[in-house]
Amino acid sequence: MILAVDLGVKTGMALFEPSGELVWVRSSNFGNASRLRKAVPGFLNPLPERSILVMEGGGAMSEIWEKEARKHNISVIRIHAGEWRKDIFYQREQRSGVKAKSNALQLAMDLIRSSGVAAPKSLTDDAAEAFLVGYWFINYYLK
Repeated sequence: MILAVDLGVKTGMALFEPSGELVWVRSSNFGNASRLRKAVPGFLNPLPERSILVMEGGGAMSEIWEKEARKHNISVIRIHAGEWRKDIFYQREQRSGVKAKSNALQLAMDLIRSSGVAAPKSLTDDAAEAFLVGYWFINYYLK
C-alpha cells in the first residue's frame, strides 16, 4: 500500500493499492501536533508491512509520521511540492499558490473521476495535493 500525505495540522491523505488504484482520499484537521500524534497510528496500523509512506513537506509534523512508520516497518519517502509539481503542471499553472492549489483541485478531481472510484462530493486542497503526491509517486517516481 502507498499512503501519500500532504503534511500539516490540516492534513491531506490518499491511500493507493500497490497497483496504483486509489482506495480513498480525505483530509483531516487535527488542530494541533498533540492530536495529530494520537491520530497517526490509526492511519498506519491497518497498513501491511513494507507499505510506503510518501510525505510532502518536513519539520515536526513529518517526524511524527516517520517515527510511527518506523514502528510498522513502513518505508518513508519525503518530497517537496516542487518535485511533483514540475512533472505534472506547466510553470504557468503554478506561478502563485492560489493558482497552484486551484489547478491541483481540478486535476485531482478529473483523475479521481476517470479512475472509476467514486469521487468525493468535495475535495480540499490538502486532499487534492495528497492525491497528486501519490499519483506522481506511482506514475513518475517509481517508473
